[in-house]
Amino acid sequence: MNVTLRRQDTEIRFPVRSAAERHAKRLRLFLEIESDGVTGFGEIAPQPRELNGDAAIADVIDEVRIFVVPQLQQILEREGDLPSWTRVARFAGSRAASNPAVALLEMALLDRELRSTGSTIDSLWPARFDTPLQTTVSLIDDGAWSVDPDAARVRAKISAAPLSAQALQRLAELSAPVLLDYNCSAHSDGEVIEQVRIVRDVAQVVAVEQPYAVGNVVDTARLAERLDVALSVDEGVRSVRDVAQLARYRAAEIICVKPARVGGLANARTIIEEAREAGLRPYLGGFFESPFARAVHRSLARNSVEEPSDLGPVDVVGGSEREADPVTDGFGVRPSAEMLEHAAVLVSVEVTI
Repeated sequence: MNVTLRRQDTEIRFPVRSAAERHAKRLRLFLEIESDGVTGFGEIAPQPRELNGDAAIADVIDEVRIFVVPQLQQILEREGDLPSWTRVARFAGSRAASNPAVALLEMALLDRELRSTGSTIDSLWPARFDTPLQTTVSLIDDGAWSVDPDAARVRAKISAAPLSAQALQRLAELSAPVLLDYNCSAHSDGEVIEQVRIVRDVAQVVAVEQPYAVGNVVDTARLAERLDVALSVDEGVRSVRDVAQLARYRAAEIICVKPARVGGLANARTIIEEAREAGLRPYLGGFFESPFARAVHRSLARNSVEEPSDLGPVDVVGGSEREADPVTDGFGVRPSAEMLEHAAVLVSVEVTI
């Protein structure tokens, strides 16, 4: 077995500023697992620094090196074979970096498992929905916007600061409804309600997302009662328990489920189904991944999600067309040889039984 961890640094063509950071670059991690001549790939795109409960990329890399790879080696030496992807979610520990690291491993093992039998992700998750696209912009600065013409909903980053005249003009030109994403930066219910009123004068507002800090269900539930639009929770969704708590307190109507945040694709699918059972509307979120991971997420979304989701291409400097190659099995796409060649190798391990 050979395990290789690579890092790709990309520059986003249209940076997006949120309340606490500016998404101008994205650091993507690719895990390659080769065994018996069959290779599988996984990908996540961690935050550059720790923020709102999400681990920094440096911590995720350490998690892969110190915990994930040694654990994989131990299983291979003990059992004589790689673990099924369905077991991987249980490997997660309590550290913030554990979930994204486990998600990376799970995706690689699932890809390899599918390719070893010549099967595809569609055979595992048949498409049931034509999941609409969501696109993301910022109302916090006046940087260049890029709105996918096929987007059914626009997630607009917002903060407590007053909106500029240019931001309001841009909103007025949108044809798609808007979800206002605070990224945990709101100060009070009144502030949020007033900003919704201002935006509603020029655009259709369908939801407010993550106004308060992760875990602040009480204040979120109070605001949900006062708002006349849906309340969505993003950073506050990391487990089935979070979904149950949000439903119990009626603190959300919509939730954003990000596979890397919740510990992988299996956990994401379980959370989505639990949310449906609880009467919530789940959508699939992302972290500015490459076309490879976005293709994987589209497969999951089309099997389980009706809400507009973060499934479209991320426009990066240099173009995304060379980042992935089509294949006939597995996820239907793999990281391109050109991209892998130029990505930095962080870990390279060979295990012989």
